[in-house]
Amino acid sequence: MEHLNKALMVLSATLLLMAPLLMASDPDPLQDFCVADLNGKPSVNGYPCQPSSSAGDEFLFSTKIASGGDPLANPNGSNVTELDVNEWPGLNTLGVSMNRVDFAPGGTNPPHVHPRGTEVGMVTRGELLVGIIGTLDSGNRYYSKVVRAGETFVIPRGLMHFQFNVGKEPATMVVSFNSQNPGIIFVPLTLFGSSPPIPTPVLVKALRVDAEVVELLKSKFTGGY
Repeated sequence: MEHLNKALMVLSATLLLMAPLLMASDPDPLQDFCVADLNGKPSVNGYPCQPSSSAGDEFLFSTKIASGGDPLANPNGSNVTELDVNEWPGLNTLGVSMNRVDFAPGGTNPPHVHPRGTEVGMVTRGELLVGIIGTLDSGNRYYSKVVRAGETFVIPRGLMHFQFNVGKEPATMVVSFNSQNPGIIFVPLTLFGSSPPIPTPVLVKALRVDAEVVELLKSKFTGGY
């Protein structure tokens, strides 16, 4: 009996340790497909399903990222064409999504985090410096490499990262996520463009700069990217 109790304790502890891993991605679908009714209210597993009779075949296909936007349309010199569940309702409950990002020479996809998804990317044109910053566990280590057309990279879920066009020509990458809505937190915009704003004394203390510097940075991010 004592051995049985010990075995049960070990099994219980193992299950508890595995629980975060089992819950680390979107919930599994319960049907072949569930085309999102974007007028419905999303739940834990995504949007409500459209009736199968009205879904058609087109939910399985998309041309959304066949072409990209103008990377010079914003100060970052990059343009993100999203292909998440809101842009492609057929992804609903499937736990995947994609983006296309186009870069002007010198353009950047600023430091950001995807809180709900791991990212796998491929550079399809040009060359990009891909930078990844580890957590405090790794000593905030900075990992980087210039990734060229045809080469790939991976960004672990929740780690800060960026891409920067180091070439003299435009660049493009296509990325995928293991979430239908991976989310994004742009670090500069979050710190200096939140609504309502983070109190200046907090940022002064955290960043170890004068209040004038914080106010200048806040003025750069009023209204978003």
